[in-house]
Amino acid sequence: MTRVANAVRPRLAQAADAVRPRLARATAAAKPRVTRIARAAKPQVARITRPKTWQYTAGAATAGLALAAGVVSAAGPWDSTGQRTAERDRAVAQERTGGADHDGSSGTAGGAPRPAPSAASVLIGLGGATNSVRTAPTGPVLADVLTPLLKDAALGARRTAAVVDVATGKRLYGTGADEALTPASTTKIATAVAALSALGADHRLTTRAALEPDTNELVLVGGGDPTLTAHQDAEGWASLRTLADDTAAALKKRGISEVTLSYDTTLYAGPELHPIGVNDNLAPVTALMADEARTDDSASGPAVRVPDPAADATRKFADLLKDYGIKTTSPGPSKATGRAESLAAVSSPPLSALVERMLTNSDNDIAEALARQTAVATGKRADFGGAGQAIGAQLKTLGLAVSGADFKDGSGLNRDDRLTAGLLTSLLAKAGDPTHPELRAALTGLPVAGFTGTLTSRYADGAAGIVRAKTGTLTGVNTLAGTVVDQDGRLLAFAFLASNTTDPAAAQAALDRTATALAACGCR
Repeated sequence: MTRVANAVRPRLAQAADAVRPRLARATAAAKPRVTRIARAAKPQVARITRPKTWQYTAGAATAGLALAAGVVSAAGPWDSTGQRTAERDRAVAQERTGGADHDGSSGTAGGAPRPAPSAASVLIGLGGATNSVRTAPTGPVLADVLTPLLKDAALGARRTAAVVDVATGKRLYGTGADEALTPASTTKIATAVAALSALGADHRLTTRAALEPDTNELVLVGGGDPTLTAHQDAEGWASLRTLADDTAAALKKRGISEVTLSYDTTLYAGPELHPIGVNDNLAPVTALMADEARTDDSASGPAVRVPDPAADATRKFADLLKDYGIKTTSPGPSKATGRAESLAAVSSPPLSALVERMLTNSDNDIAEALARQTAVATGKRADFGGAGQAIGAQLKTLGLAVSGADFKDGSGLNRDDRLTAGLLTSLLAKAGDPTHPELRAALTGLPVAGFTGTLTSRYADGAAGIVRAKTGTLTGVNTLAGTVVDQDGRLLAFAFLASNTTDPAAAQAALDRTATALAACGCR
């Protein structure tokens, strides 16, 4: 993880240098406009007690750009584990405990929790939510601001929304908040919370090589890590090369130079192919794959996938063993017995890091893996159906109301998934609860408006750096759920779901305007 920290520092510095001039120009341009708005509004103050929606939106441009500069420049410091020192110290000061490791393979010590990395805006928001003496926004004023924006025709025939004060969990605004609609990729928030709750933030997914003592069969045992990589520069992720290096050394120590090679994917059950069929957005879901079975050098986004990820990963493993003079047979499926001796193993980064990568990049492969891992941890069948049941059941154990929710997968690619805006905001509020630090990655992994992941190119002239949200897009479906720090320093969770949309770009813009207005809202 030290390599990750070293790699991130210069990128953050470059990002800060690149964005400061643009932010300065945008802020300078926005200030006169906001000043003119304020001056024009002064004569009407006596007659108008509640600001208009457009005033909140305009104000967010300046406030968002100002905070965005701080987010970029104050993204550290990193400690030796790659976590942000401020977030770690805050959690330790509260004497909260981290999550459990169910198989003992994480290599992490007990005691102090290890929350995932978090940007400055998350820390500011959490501080404001728990310590601010200012009151939360009021429902009537929120309604005045949000309702007109949510009536935008671009949001289709059905739209629902909810806003919650994270500090108290109180719903401040709702329209159709308990109506279940297709959530698209905002489903990943539920998957994240369920997996973190069931497995713990420090849990790791382990891939190992096991030798059958009587037959010299070498079995590559999949542990369900979709981030396992065949690349040499793994940058902290589990590497097939490292596994091959250690396996070859162990074989040579035993005087073995030829093995029967096979692979074990029995951790998961059921069909590997998602109901959507072959699709560039998701590889077949299996317990063993390398680089998400991508056929190019990409690390995120759509890409053509190999049809049999487990066989492909094992062939790459065989090629690496060959470099050490280890001869292998053509690999085939098998199952490691209880007598098999583990020769070597590599583990993924902590689950908190996997959750952050999943949410930031909207990574469907990680989402489906975490759904199945939740099923394994809770004794459900590790297929699409069992994983969906496990997610719902795990959310229930957290005391969340899941009425109307239906999980057909962990990624949100299934159009039969159902979630409510109320549940989405409850999930985000639970992740911000000081008594649940193991869930924090469900917040810190959310893309930052104008800066990271699926929000990199959005909010360029609005609440950049203030809105953190998971996007969701399917044909006819546009959703957005996340957090925002309002003008009074309160951390608010929001969820907006729209169905039967016909213009995805227009719907996306309408949702962004609504989140921007919420960011600029004092609303009291």
